Amino acid sequence: MSNRKVILEGKKINKIFGHGASSVHAVNDVDFKFHEGEIISIVGESGSGKTTLAKMILGLIPATSGDLYFNDEDRDISSFKKRKHYWENVQAVFQDPFSSFNEFYKVETLLTNCLDLRNEKITKKERVDKMREACFFVNLDFDEIRNKHPFELSGGQMQRVMIARIFLIHPKVLIADEPTSMIDACSRANILEMLMKLRDTNKMTIVFITHDLGLAYYVSDTVYIMERGEIVEKGDAETVIATPTHRYTKQLISDVPKLHEPWDLT
Repeated sequence: MSNRKVILEGKKINKIFGHGASSVHAVNDVDFKFHEGEIISIVGESGSGKTTLAKMILGLIPATSGDLYFNDEDRDISSFKKRKHYWENVQAVFQDPFSSFNEFYKVETLLTNCLDLRNEKITKKERVDKMREACFFVNLDFDEIRNKHPFELSGGQMQRVMIARIFLIHPKVLIADEPTSMIDACSRANILEMLMKLRDTNKMTIVFITHDLGLAYYVSDTVYIMERGEIVEKGDAETVIATPTHRYTKQLISDVPKLHEPWDLT
């Protein structure tokens, strides 16, 4: 990855919740470098700090300390205008798509808001054409769902709408926080295929936040292993998972069922 441009970098990122004896050090001195077009997985169990780190990268919560750089410059989200510009370039797909949308908005409004984020001066017909194209990309019929509310769609359909949003916004970085954990295996494979296609089309950097080592192994260039707020191991996916050095990584791998091992049915 050394020949690719660094698009996001964090140095000594910390997040402490609470004060004094009751405080929790959720993220502890985390360093990272994400490159253009790279697929990264941040892997850890619940409570490891990976989602808190993702929220700080997205600018949803402030870091207690540390420095974050976007395109080799200090990230500045100190005003609404600057935050909006950052969110044009750094977007997210979350585990529960229904919590990401206003349930009172129809699909067409949700997608229109994405186009508004880009401030493009286009006609109404061009807007509809773009939304139709985005839905086609994720195997949805825009005319069939445009007037539906989120609660009228299935979980798989809503995740596809989430990815249609990303298709419209064309961010440089996508944070995917357990994006396939609430859908069936067939839909999961389709969602991952769509995300990979987006990466190839837009040179988009994708950061998976996951507990799934299998996912990390099969889709990632780089893996970060996170335990109790710290990055305990990192490197290319093949090396980290095939020859782990940290005891926590070894524990995670040992907990993954081996497909070649016979089942004990007794």
